[in-house]
Amino acid sequence: SEETQIARMADRDNFTRPVAEAMIASQMPTQQKVDRADTVFWNEGSPELLRQQILQLKAAGADGFVIGCLTAEGDLDKDAMKPLIEACGDRGITLHRCIDVSRDPVQTYLDAGKLGIDTVLTSGGAGNCLAGMETIGTMLQAHGPQVLIGAGVNAATIADFRAQMPGARAFHMSGKCEIESGMRFRREGVPMGLPGLDEWHIQQTSEDNIRAARAVLEG
Repeated sequence: SEETQIARMADRDNFTRPVAEAMIASQMPTQQKVDRADTVFWNEGSPELLRQQILQLKAAGADGFVIGCLTAEGDLDKDAMKPLIEACGDRGITLHRCIDVSRDPVQTYLDAGKLGIDTVLTSGGAGNCLAGMETIGTMLQAHGPQVLIGAGVNAATIADFRAQMPGARAFHMSGKCEIESGMRFRREGVPMGLPGLDEWHIQQTSEDNIRAARAVLEG
């Protein structure tokens, strides 16, 4: 849904709602994309449709799945999750960041472990992992599923966690940096359909950032 897209862009790219709405409005309508695509995985259908997709992907060779369902009250939806987990079989299962918008992230983490999920991606229920460090620490002390720390991760963040929490071993990061556009002439104040979006920089994963993070992990 559009609301899901807006929430994802706000979390991933720190876009404001007006910028996210403008970006969506500037794109080809979803139905047109569906009409042109050779293959479509639609995640707004029933849980049964999602279960069938997991089975298809597993048959095609997928070796892991990232899933997550919450109830309207903000708890882990165990009834919805169980058939999905069964469909995953012996493949790796990660609970995605639905945990960070759940009512009680620590309880959601514990519930995920009881369901047999082996990894949980989380910022500790905060805007970034440093802000959620205390909650992440509580999860690590519970010795449940592997805690995959995400949101705002870089070499310095990893060093902070490793210094304070020896149990912090897994991190999820994009390692992105901003690269200057090759444009020398820049007409300011004319966004290309996306008010507030920087037209003159390109975001991409930095090899240096990844190597720095690896050095901290291996140090």
